[in-house]
Amino acid sequence: MPAGCVEGMVLAAGHGTRLKPLTDRLPKALVDVGGQPLLALVARRLVGAGAAHLVVNTCSHADQVEAWLATHALGVEVRISREAGEPLETGGGLLAARALFSGTCPVLVHNVDVLTDAPLAALVAEHGARGGLATLAVMERPSRRRLLFDRVGLLGRVDEDKGLDLRVRRAVGEVQALAFAGVHVASPGLLGRITERGRFSVLDTWLRLAGEGERLLPWRMDAWRWIDVGRPADLERARALALGT
Repeated sequence: MPAGCVEGMVLAAGHGTRLKPLTDRLPKALVDVGGQPLLALVARRLVGAGAAHLVVNTCSHADQVEAWLATHALGVEVRISREAGEPLETGGGLLAARALFSGTCPVLVHNVDVLTDAPLAALVAEHGARGGLATLAVMERPSRRRLLFDRVGLLGRVDEDKGLDLRVRRAVGEVQALAFAGVHVASPGLLGRITERGRFSVLDTWLRLAGEGERLLPWRMDAWRWIDVGRPADLERARALALGT
């Protein structure tokens, strides 16, 4: 792949159910934090990390999101992947947008409702240096859903609400349970190996590939601030911290 190239994707198709009633008429992507919508804050972070162009997926209130993109310059070309009916989730959304990427550069993928001051350019650089199929931003924080890593990389996940402890291969060395931060870098080769269809989580793809022997590596971001702007209280905290603005 060309040295230093990276493309960006903002996952912005969700309903924002946890932010209702605010999102009954307003897309989650356009919820205001410090005078700017979440979409603008995340998109500009991706551009700042070197993204040559952006892909934004839309579904819920798609017309509003696309109208905003049409009237606000982000400094790079923006391509839209509209999902009909229900959002396709993280994996289905990435698959549906696959043709909008060059196929030669890694893709920096960022949930629209995640705000962080972590250095995304460093995440991209580490991905290039380590050579895994994907690099996942993770941290140690309270969560009932965590990814499992050993010294080779991703090997499973746990979901306490579902009573799930899934391991797709034997562990090599110590196992760490870390929470995913909603940001990852996918190598071009990963995009071509998505065999799942319909609505599905990108976790399904990651774990299948890890079980097939591929290396999916963690990138620790414990030292930086991070907020999942999923609930009204989290939104108010993000506004108070002016995180991302």
